[in-house]
Amino acid sequence: MPVNPLVIALLGPTASGKTALSLDIAERLGLEVINVDSRQLYRGMDVGTAKPTPEQQARVRHHLLDLREPDQPITLQEFQAAAEPCIEHALQTQGIALLVGGSGLYLKALTHGLKPPAVAPQPQLRTQLQQLGQEICHPLLQQSDPTAAAKIAPADAVRTQRALEVLYATGRPISSQASATPPPWRVLELGLNPANLRERIGQRTKALYQNGLVEETTALAERFGRALPLLQTIGYGEALELLEGSLSRERAITLTSQRTRQFAKRQRTWFRRQHTPHWLAGEDLVTEAMTLIEGHLR
Repeated sequence: MPVNPLVIALLGPTASGKTALSLDIAERLGLEVINVDSRQLYRGMDVGTAKPTPEQQARVRHHLLDLREPDQPITLQEFQAAAEPCIEHALQTQGIALLVGGSGLYLKALTHGLKPPAVAPQPQLRTQLQQLGQEICHPLLQQSDPTAAAKIAPADAVRTQRALEVLYATGRPISSQASATPPPWRVLELGLNPANLRERIGQRTKALYQNGLVEETTALAERFGRALPLLQTIGYGEALELLEGSLSRERAITLTSQRTRQFAKRQRTWFRRQHTPHWLAGEDLVTEAMTLIEGHLR
């Protein structure tokens, strides 16, 4: 392995074009893509998460997709345990690893070597938290661990439940237990933040509904129940309300676009504060990205 192997992290808000650019970079360098999108870790959540299509996966091999069923939440520690061997294999065989995704905490955990608390899932507690509902759980977290609550979106049931799980299992807030051991890699962060992101989100949202989001939501609800936390996330939540008759299709699309724009804003804030990417802004993103990469390989 090279003394200083290179990890490329392609990051950016949802609908910014990460998948398309990652395929071009991977093909030019002969790399495989390591997914860092927290919802794409789950099987059966293809349309709503804009998971790379079978055709795209045929072009470039992808890792860390479809790891578990949606009713089996993956903790940050479990994600790291799955991701790190993928990274090490890429570094040993190619000298370069390509991480792609918009889940900022997951990405930072890999590139900065965050060490989350080693607390096993608590099924009984999770069931109780799900029954309480997110409208109770997030305020509860705000009271018990305001630092963690400030970093978790009010609608993010999975991370809220995990923070409460760690608190009740250890008696200590999850925010007080984080540590970091930076890995021995050089990291090149490439960021996408297109000026027309609002329009891109609108187009992406319409495509999700056209490509089967409602049908996918129906299948997930029938198999795992409508209380599944991941069915409360962006896109699925609105599709579920459409199925229940409380939203029209047009209104569901509007709300999904709105929630996605709000999420993208939070992503951009995270990336500005927690990462130092080279923001790609030229007309030829592939050439710009490859120039930066080649500069780090010299």
